[in-house]
Parts: sequence; structure tokens; C-alpha cells
Amino acid sequence: MEKKYELVFCIVNAGFSDAVMYAARKAGAGGGTILKGRGTASPEIEAKYNITVQPEKEIVMILVPEEIKDDVLRSIYDSAGLGSEGQGIAFSLPVERSLGLDTVNRKADEKDKGKDKEKASDRDKDGE
Repeated sequence: MEKKYELVFCIVNAGFSDAVMYAARKAGAGGGTILKGRGTASPEIEAKYNITVQPEKEIVMILVPEEIKDDVLRSIYDSAGLGSEGQGIAFSLPVERSLGLDTVNRKADEKDKGKDKEKASDRDKDGE
């Protein structure tokens, strides 16, 4: 069965993408992609919600397995959400199809298995 993924987006004030990635990694995510952006809002919206929109933004995109999406979103929002200096919003979109991820996951699994074998070998040497 093919593994399902979600693409998590987080839009934060410039300078807060590291906080987003730290929070996402704590929840089990791997890497992400950061894009520069500009935010806009009408004066009426700023007045209604008592906010000031900082124009310089960073958009963080993180591809995660579907089963950890909610944990990643919650961790990001707790760390860099609207109540923080980052004033971030986070959401996810389902990924209908992906290419190349199976290869990346397989290589990571092989690397982890190699590390496990090294640890077992080291334990055997220590026990001699």
C-alpha cells in the first residue's frame, strides 16, 4: 500500500522559519523548504482583528506522513502561531501523488539499519 503524505504550510513573519522547523522536527517531521513572501491585509481587517500585518513573510513547506500531520500542525502552532511574535498560520493539503519519496525513505531505512548493525557490533566487541 502506498504511503500517504500531507504538505504542511506555515506562513510566519520573516525570521521565524527556524522556530517553525524546530517545532516540526520535535513532532517527527524531517526537512522543509522556506520561501520568501509578502503579506497584505486591508486596513479594515487590521482594525477589526486588532492586528498589524508585517509585509515580510516566510512560507515554510514540510512534507510529512499523513499520520503525523496533526502533531506537526499543533507543534508549529504552539510555537509560532498567531499568539507568538511569528504570528504564524498553519494548514495542510493532501498530497495526491508523489515521486521519489519511496527512494528517500528506503535509503533512510537502510542507513538506520546500518547504524543498528554498527551498534550491535560495538556491543559484541565490548562484551568480549
